[in-house]
Amino acid sequence: MDKIAAKAEAEGFLKSLLNRNLRVFTTDGRLFVGNFKCTDTHSNIVLSLTYEYRQPSQQKLAEAAAAASAESGQSTVTADMPSRYLGLVVIPGQHIVKMEVEEFASQVKSRSIFERRDLYGGQ
Repeated sequence: MDKIAAKAEAEGFLKSLLNRNLRVFTTDGRLFVGNFKCTDTHSNIVLSLTYEYRQPSQQKLAEAAAAASAESGQSTVTADMPSRYLGLVVIPGQHIVKMEVEEFASQVKSRSIFERRDLYGGQ
């Protein structure tokens, strides 16, 4: 694939993500969930209507483990991630570890076959 075709494919992919909900994981362990608005040449991204989720502290995990083992002797621990609403945020590209499109099965099924084919590299 030549450079022009690769650039057009990349632009098309980014345009398909506009106004979609993304989950962005960062190097410090935070998770941002928001509506994708734009990006730049440095891979910085802008999300609107964003919530930030943090990993629970070691103390909170230890308390949850103690409570789980005391209640039913389970080895699996469930702990809530503290969150807060941020609104419009810019996430520096150098701190992005992973990005995922937040999509539910009902959204995938409701899309037409032509849209799905275009998303996955069809003509």
